[in-house]
Amino acid sequence: MNEHQRLNAAMQVANLDKTERNHTWEVMRHSGIDAAEAYITSRAKPAIMTPKLREQPVRYQTWGADQIEQGAMTQMIHAARLPITLAGALMPDAHQGYGLPIGGVLATEDAVIPYAVGVDIACRMMLTVYAVDPAMLDQPTEATHLRTTLIENTQFGAGGAGIHAGNIDHPVLDVGNWAALPLIRELRKTAILQIGTSGTGNHFVEWCKFSVTEPDNALKLAQGAYLALLSHSGSRGVGYKIASYYSELAMSQMPGLPDTVKHLAWLALDSEAGQEYWHAMELAGAFASANHQVIHARVAAAAGLTPIASVENHHNFAWREQIRVDGVVRAAIVHRKGATPAGKGVLGIIPGSMGDAGYVVSGKGSVAALESASHGAGRLMSRTKAKAGITLADQRAYLARHNVTLVGGGLDESPQAYKRIEAVIAAQTDLVKIIGRVQPRIVRMADDVPPYHRKPLPSGIEDAESD
Repeated sequence: MNEHQRLNAAMQVANLDKTERNHTWEVMRHSGIDAAEAYITSRAKPAIMTPKLREQPVRYQTWGADQIEQGAMTQMIHAARLPITLAGALMPDAHQGYGLPIGGVLATEDAVIPYAVGVDIACRMMLTVYAVDPAMLDQPTEATHLRTTLIENTQFGAGGAGIHAGNIDHPVLDVGNWAALPLIRELRKTAILQIGTSGTGNHFVEWCKFSVTEPDNALKLAQGAYLALLSHSGSRGVGYKIASYYSELAMSQMPGLPDTVKHLAWLALDSEAGQEYWHAMELAGAFASANHQVIHARVAAAAGLTPIASVENHHNFAWREQIRVDGVVRAAIVHRKGATPAGKGVLGIIPGSMGDAGYVVSGKGSVAALESASHGAGRLMSRTKAKAGITLADQRAYLARHNVTLVGGGLDESPQAYKRIEAVIAAQTDLVKIIGRVQPRIVRMADDVPPYHRKPLPSGIEDAESD
């Protein structure tokens, strides 16, 4: 029996799917038959699971229920019926997604759900504050300079527009960080070409006016107004590929799950696949953070600015935490899919839209909310409805009234497509305290380029849309 026959036989016994078979041949080509056989062993399917849902969902609390569509409400009920669910919460910016609604928080026992983390793993916010009067945003020469630094030092888009020459250095790209698994070894090339870039959709980098309203704040900033840079982006093709691969793997192991929860298939944390996903998820989180660090450093250097304070937080992630269920402290995996960590004193950023203010907040540590808050205003209408119902004139008029300059962006990201941020914040005053207000002034987003007009990607690079 030759090597190809050996691998074919081994893959049949292990019941590998098409993606895994293709990957096996790639491992064989790059690393030899021993590595390929080791990969097959690692991907061998365990016994098919047919878990039974709870008759009744676990108890959970909803914030801003009057602002949440029924589809998101129904998805949360289904998630609360999983046999692994310990607790949950639904944030006021919630809207329907895949499996767990965006804005959903789910605590599970000894298991992680890739789709409850989300496709854009560790999508993240970062705010950098400068000791500069934001009045410069109203001076034509200074505003033009800031706009130019934003355009020349950020990169947005899908396909070939979302990659660069791969000449940006950062410790997260060190080869040792990507050595543990065949999948992430292959993704290092994508990381090298996408670090410091932003995706499509709701990802942005903006110059803004940051008004500190709380005198006693963890940033140690005096009350007043500052120039600031705010960004929103995630783990790009790296996170997308990790999410897709392990979501498909989890679903393949649980074909008996009802359609209502099929995207909530999970991986046991004590399984090899569960440990692999956790490691890959954390690497995607580090990569997402590095993206923001690179963006902020490049823009600040071009503008000649020195930071005096910063805030970072991410969502679309899972954390090992201690929670309280019916008065008993339990170890749990807390998934926040489009929800901001809001432990007591933990700083976070809740943005509005391209035309509306956002807020820097301090968490109050609500037990009922699993120490979480919203991650934004939340969509009021789908992208399709926004494109059909909002005109370019509508968008421009709104931005003009709010004194916002937009570079790029599509109608599906218009402010009118989002809930009113003031109502969303008002629905969670028991979850967070406002530290300051962030008003966008010069906003950079991806150009609205249809898929068939995008530049192709080089071979071996993974692509992704935003969340």
